[in-house]
Amino acid sequence: MATCSSSSFISPSSFNNDPTQLPKTLQKGLLLPIRRSNIPLLHIHSNSHLRKQFQSKCSNGYPLNAVHFQDVPSTEAEAEAEAKETTISITVVGASGDLAKKKIFPALFALFYEDCLPKHFTVFGYARSKLTDEELRNMISRTLTCRIDKRENCSDKMVQFLQRCFYHSGQYGSEENFLELDRKLKEKEAGRLPNRLFYLSIPPNIFVDAVRCASCCASSATGWTRVIVEKPFGRDSESSGELTRCLKQYLTEDQIFRIDHYLGKELVENLSVLRFSNLVFEPLWSRQYIRNVQLIFSEDFGVEGRGGYFDSYGIIRDIMQNHLLQILALFAMETPVSLDAEDIRNEKVKVLRSMRTLQLDDVVVGQYKGHTKGSKTYPSYTDDPTIPNHSLTATFAAAALFIDNARWDGVPFLMKAGKALHNRRAEIRVQFRHVPGNLYKGKFGMDMDEATNELVIRVQPDEAIYLTINNKIPGLGMRLDRSNLNLLYKARYPREIPDAYERLLLDAMAGERRLFIRSDELDAAWALFTPLLKELEEKKIAPELYPYGSRGPVGEHYLAAKYNIRWGDLTSDDS
Repeated sequence: MATCSSSSFISPSSFNNDPTQLPKTLQKGLLLPIRRSNIPLLHIHSNSHLRKQFQSKCSNGYPLNAVHFQDVPSTEAEAEAEAKETTISITVVGASGDLAKKKIFPALFALFYEDCLPKHFTVFGYARSKLTDEELRNMISRTLTCRIDKRENCSDKMVQFLQRCFYHSGQYGSEENFLELDRKLKEKEAGRLPNRLFYLSIPPNIFVDAVRCASCCASSATGWTRVIVEKPFGRDSESSGELTRCLKQYLTEDQIFRIDHYLGKELVENLSVLRFSNLVFEPLWSRQYIRNVQLIFSEDFGVEGRGGYFDSYGIIRDIMQNHLLQILALFAMETPVSLDAEDIRNEKVKVLRSMRTLQLDDVVVGQYKGHTKGSKTYPSYTDDPTIPNHSLTATFAAAALFIDNARWDGVPFLMKAGKALHNRRAEIRVQFRHVPGNLYKGKFGMDMDEATNELVIRVQPDEAIYLTINNKIPGLGMRLDRSNLNLLYKARYPREIPDAYERLLLDAMAGERRLFIRSDELDAAWALFTPLLKELEEKKIAPELYPYGSRGPVGEHYLAAKYNIRWGDLTSDDS
């Protein structure tokens, strides 16, 4: 982790809430640091001039750029700037990497195809690789696709988009290279009011260097500048806190957009709609009716191509501490005051702070081993040449978590994630309590779990929401059956579902932070997992081996049985 020097910030509270005592920049709604170095923060300026530029809407339904800045220009220069046309420059730092090629550039093209980008925009790729503009265009053109339901002018749109894409080669820690990038950006901005978005698709050990150089040499002088930061956000509480402190030397919290792409997935977005806009669900959303909640993530492939990265982090840091925990917080939070980003994130933080620190007894870890099925042989985790032969890194983990508040006291939240399992899925399963004095219990035999209602929210693949109910089979006899009331998205909504990165990029450009992670959320999340991770590493806990392509280690079932629970994904209808 890069080291960073200290800086002190002026807070309005330091002036007894009297804005007349503040410097003029702070009176205009800005929060800037008094620095002991010569490196400035990225500039933040009034955004009201952007309101007319974007006609599309971000994910909360509000117009793009409807953000909370002072609307009245206070100087002639600002008034003149308000009259200018705006442009946005999107710089993908780490443009030659897999994430940029497979996700970021295709998402930007999809937004362009749907006319969600402003009239004036430029996309720049920045990386150490020596490429020309044309070579970048050729590289990303191979990953661009059009919507299945919109193919009529796909080729023309691709050509138009690629003409807006440019490349600049440079080192991530070179101020000189970022100054050269700044000159190129200004050429493309052509005197319009510039707004700049930097997407850091690079390893975390060079985040701070890249942010420092962007701050010093390539930030917008008159518009806004924002930075999207990809996970991992550290390895534990200490490293995460250090990363946050270093980033905040050059950025304010409002400029940092910590992205977790699972928060942009359609079914995760729909969680709050399902709960808060349907009367049938909200009264049931508590310990009185819910017996347990399961968050399940599985992949049917191993660490192919990511062995070096994965062995440093493992499945708990890679999936559970961020993706699944964020979904849990959204699921369990109290009703927010509004759909404002801060109101929603405040409620998520309350959930995370109410959770018990994870104990080793409530966790099972596993690692996949080699397996032969028919004529096909599957490798073990340690067969990867980038992974040490005696690695103890977990490729599977299951955990029981608890929220100690009035709504969820005593309800187990079971979470599991794994690689090289028998299928690919991500889902939330809500198992309800048994019906008291069930008149039909004799029809279900001895296992009353067979009569349990279950709500399943399938995030991927084949997005769906279904509710398992008990139903009489038609006929003269009294035979009962478990049936699904099923909302299958591809049947109900034939239009292709946008990728999560499209929604998150659009929100970042709009200044909408609802689906991004705030620093105190991050602190609370790491506080839950850091003691467990340290104990696993210090005690050198050996993971339970499971065959590649299986359902995972046997220990996960003992963990569920400890709380009288059966994993919902083991039922025959979901096999």
